[in-house]
Amino acid sequence: MKFKKQHSGSGMPEVNLVPMMDVIMTILTFFIVVSMTLTNFQSVKDVALPSAEQGTSSDRPVDPLVVGVDRQGQTIVNNVAVNDTQLAQQVVTYFQGNPKGTVVLKADKQLAYEKVVQVLGTLRDVGGDRVSLAIE
Repeated sequence: MKFKKQHSGSGMPEVNLVPMMDVIMTILTFFIVVSMTLTNFQSVKDVALPSAEQGTSSDRPVDPLVVGVDRQGQTIVNNVAVNDTQLAQQVVTYFQGNPKGTVVLKADKQLAYEKVVQVLGTLRDVGGDRVSLAIE
């Protein structure tokens, strides 16, 4: 039996890239796993957190002043239509009696944005900086 002799003297040497890619993927996997495990251990230590019994408040929240603006653009407080000066007086009176109170503005969704901004401006001018917009 005769075997053919392989001739390798005439061509360029070939580099096998598969083992090198295996090594690179192994190193990459190692660094990914290490970085994921190290990020889970970062936390703030030596902090005494309050329990629920210590954090309860005996203060009852103040009922908000509800200001409504209907589809026609009329401002309504306590089911009574008011103008801007009456609205300002009622908001000032409310905040004098409830310094930590809030104002809830209920505006009709069909109302022009300009009217809502005018009411918000009136509330801001009299010191109503804690205004929430009601949504459904």
